Amino acid sequence: MFGQLIAALKSGDQLDIAFAEFLQMVDASEWMFHEANDVLRGKKREQDVAEALYSKDQEINRLLRSVRTGILTHLSVNPVADIPGCLALMSVAKDAERIGDYCKNVFEVGRYYEDDYSIERYHDPLEDIRSRTGELFGVVHEAFAESSVKKAKASIKAADRIRGECDAVEETLLRDRREVQTHVAVAYSLLARHYKRVASHLANIATAVFGRIEDLDFRKPKKGDGG
Repeated sequence: MFGQLIAALKSGDQLDIAFAEFLQMVDASEWMFHEANDVLRGKKREQDVAEALYSKDQEINRLLRSVRTGILTHLSVNPVADIPGCLALMSVAKDAERIGDYCKNVFEVGRYYEDDYSIERYHDPLEDIRSRTGELFGVVHEAFAESSVKKAKASIKAADRIRGECDAVEETLLRDRREVQTHVAVAYSLLARHYKRVASHLANIATAVFGRIEDLDFRKPKKGDGG
């Protein structure tokens, strides 16, 4: 099981540092998610958030490079190192970096879309999705840090539900015959897509706790799921 391999990574050397840095990436992306959505919901001004948010994204990028360096250093001095576990850590670190990118995308929707989110049939489902996606970060962090298969599977189940609900919002937008202004429809559609991708990357991180290395980056699609 991958959980045992991940647990074995925490060995007190350079790889242990890489493991801790990866968890810092998850925490940093969670911070970005909440800040971006505070702008989106009008709780904070974009000009008060932009510099710190983009700086946090650069911090995540630096951590990704450090994680990769730590893994390569570990492998170079440990000929019997756990290669599958190292590859898993490198893969999920990229997931955490991609989450940061999608959080920037959410922020940019809030930055450039100036109208109210007043269409309840879209706003209400997306608000619920936003809330549950925000809660998912902490569960995924705990699942990975504790090598908890139970929490990992719960995370994946929650992420799959979020993904399906995001698809439903997009489908409703496409099928809606009622008048919806183009810029409004684009904003809702972008949010559904960005939330879905955040949830998917979090699920992929959770998969590393118990899945096989060949399963990483390949979420089992639901019926009608376009990815």
